[in-house]
Amino acid sequence: MADRVHPSESSPSPDPPPQSTPNPPEKSLPPAGTYVIQIPKDQIFRHPSPDNARRYHKYISRKPRRSSRCCCWFLSLAALLILLLAIAAGIFYLVFRPEAPSYSVQNISITGFNVSSEPPISPGFNVTVRAENPNKKISIYYEKDSSVRVYHSDVNLCNGVLPAFHQPSRNVTVFQTKLKGSGIVLTSAVRETLLNQQRQGNIPLELKLKAPVKIKVGSVKTWTITVKVSCDVTVDKLTAASKIVSNDCDFSVRLW
Repeated sequence: MADRVHPSESSPSPDPPPQSTPNPPEKSLPPAGTYVIQIPKDQIFRHPSPDNARRYHKYISRKPRRSSRCCCWFLSLAALLILLLAIAAGIFYLVFRPEAPSYSVQNISITGFNVSSEPPISPGFNVTVRAENPNKKISIYYEKDSSVRVYHSDVNLCNGVLPAFHQPSRNVTVFQTKLKGSGIVLTSAVRETLLNQQRQGNIPLELKLKAPVKIKVGSVKTWTITVKVSCDVTVDKLTAASKIVSNDCDFSVRLW
């Protein structure tokens, strides 16, 4: 009987030797130093960081400062004050009906003004002025330190002052003032012009008057106000017997 031959168990095959994994190539590092990174400006504003976004919302949502409230109070107070002044001015006008005074030159007497004589000349002017106060409840106090001047072709011929006086309401006051010039030198052109105007009987002069006044309304007197009067006067000759051909006066006031 033949022997059975059993297959012999195969011995386990040895594990294959582990394969070494190659290391990845190392990246080259930039040299040490300071670098500037540029980011587009639109990305900075379009995509703020959360921290910056919180700060922005906190800034726009906070309450106005106290200075803004003070400014609003100041503007409101100023508007109220202007309104009250306008109301007071309206009441004043309705009660007192103020009217501007009027002025005119009544007469001019001239001496020592000989255009044909050699310069210098020292002319004298005796000027009569009419002042009318048409107001019913307002009087005018003409103070000292006034001035009156007469010009021809922008040449100051003589100077003087007004008398200080009180003009009551609804009053017409006529006063005279003497003006004197000294050492006046006229150019040949001005002298020739004056000679031609004398032959024509039409000599234009300019009288400028400035006076400090105080206005009394009822029992209240104002601060000092400056009154300015400018008169364009034309005379027929430069003598004591001169006559006024035309007379036009303008009136203005400087409150401060």
